[in-house]
Amino acid sequence: MLNDQLVISNVAGPFREPREPVFSYDYSIQRATWAATHAVRVKIALAEELDYVKTKLLGAVTGSPGQQLMLNKLLSRKIGDQKLRIAEAEGWLKDRADVLVPPFTGPLAHHFPQLDAWVQTEQEALRAEIKQTIGLGA
Repeated sequence: MLNDQLVISNVAGPFREPREPVFSYDYSIQRATWAATHAVRVKIALAEELDYVKTKLLGAVTGSPGQQLMLNKLLSRKIGDQKLRIAEAEGWLKDRADVLVPPFTGPLAHHFPQLDAWVQTEQEALRAEIKQTIGLGA
């Protein structure tokens, strides 16, 4: 039996989507049973996901514009990676097709508690990485 585990071969981003208040990342994913890689675009809502996670981890964030940029990049990537794991667990990535993982808002808001639970579980590790990498936080 072949290993059907998902492998991420490349990630590009973040990209600012035109006409949408989101960042997006493009993942190239592969399984041993697939002949070629497939694309997954993961969108992160700026207010509902990124700002929520920043506030949950750090409260009112201050810092230089460069630190803010680095923080947004680091957290949006972490959120994107977690949303990809959630999409995999939900079975969205089983077929050989390009997939869009939209923000967990509106019709997909029922998936947001999974993202929130991840933030709770990884809170200390995320804070430590932010402090070490960017110099923000207590």
